Amino acid sequence: MSEQSDIPGGGMFARLKAGLAKTRELLLMNVGAIARGIGPVDGNVLDQLEEALILADVGAELSREYVDALRAAWRRGELPDTDALRARLREMVADTLAPRMTPLKVVPPYPFVVLVVGVNGVGKTTTIGKVASGLRAEGRTVLLAAADTFRAAAIEQLAVWAERAGADIVRHKEGADSSAVAFDAVRAAKARGTHVVLVDTAGRLHTKSHLMEEVRKVVRVIGKEIPGAPHEVLLVLDATSGRNAIAQAKTFEEFTGVTGIALTKLDGTAKGGVVLSVTREIAAPIRYIGVGEKADDLRPFDAKSFAEALF
Repeated sequence: MSEQSDIPGGGMFARLKAGLAKTRELLLMNVGAIARGIGPVDGNVLDQLEEALILADVGAELSREYVDALRAAWRRGELPDTDALRARLREMVADTLAPRMTPLKVVPPYPFVVLVVGVNGVGKTTTIGKVASGLRAEGRTVLLAAADTFRAAAIEQLAVWAERAGADIVRHKEGADSSAVAFDAVRAAKARGTHVVLVDTAGRLHTKSHLMEEVRKVVRVIGKEIPGAPHEVLLVLDATSGRNAIAQAKTFEEFTGVTGIALTKLDGTAKGGVVLSVTREIAAPIRYIGVGEKADDLRPFDAKSFAEALF
C-alpha cells in the first residue's frame, strides 16, 4: 500500500484523532495544565508529564529522555507556557517516529509474498483482509493463503475478506498442514501472474518454541518455492496488550525475522504510547496502525499525523 499523509482536520486525520482518544485523554487527565493549554510550565507539570507518558506505555527510559530534554528547554526559557510545551512534545514524538515510517513497497519480481504472523487474538486475519483491500484499490492482483488451518473460523473469515476485497484465495480443510497451504498458494500465484500473496498463519504463543518452529517451516517452504521469499514478514501486534507486545515482537524477531509491524486496536486502549516503545526497542518499521473496524481504518503509518492526533 502506498504511503498516506493526512492534513490535520481532514477526514482520515479525524478518524486517527478519534482512534487515539483514549490515550490522549489519559495524558491530558494526568497533566491538567497541558489539557487547558494555558499557564506557565513548572517542575510539577513536567513531573506529571513524565508519569503520564509512562502510564501510556511510552516506556520509562524514553519518557525520562523526553522530560529531561523539556526540562532543559524550560530552564533556558524556551517553554514559556504549556501550549509551547505541547508543541515541543509533538515535535519530539514525530522525530522519534519518523525514521520508522516506511510504507510497505510491493516490488517485482512477482509474486511478492507477505507472511503475516502474531499471537492469537491480535487481528491477523482481519489485518490481512484490510491490507488486501488496500492493495486491490491500487490495482494489484492479490491471493490470500488460508494457512491458519487450526481454526475453521479463520479460514471462513479469510474467505469473506477475499470476496469483499476481490482477491483469490487458496484454502485447505481445517487441520491441514499450514506449510502445504502456503506452498500451494505461492505456486498458484506464480502460475496466475499474481502480484501479491498474503499468507495467514495460526496464532502462536510467543512463549512456546515448538509452536514457533512450525512458523519457521512455513518460511522454509515458501523460500524453496520462491528464492528470497517471504519478502515481508509482517508482525501484527495488539496495542491493548501494551508492553507485552514488545516481548512478542522480540520473540518473533528471533524465530521468523520481522520486516514490518502492524499495530492494531489503538482505538481500544489508553496505552497508545506503545507505538513509541516499539520504535525504540524493535528494529522493524511500523507499516500500519489500526484505529477502527472499517477496511480503511488500517492506515499506513504517518509519524507527523500520529503526533498531531496524540497532542
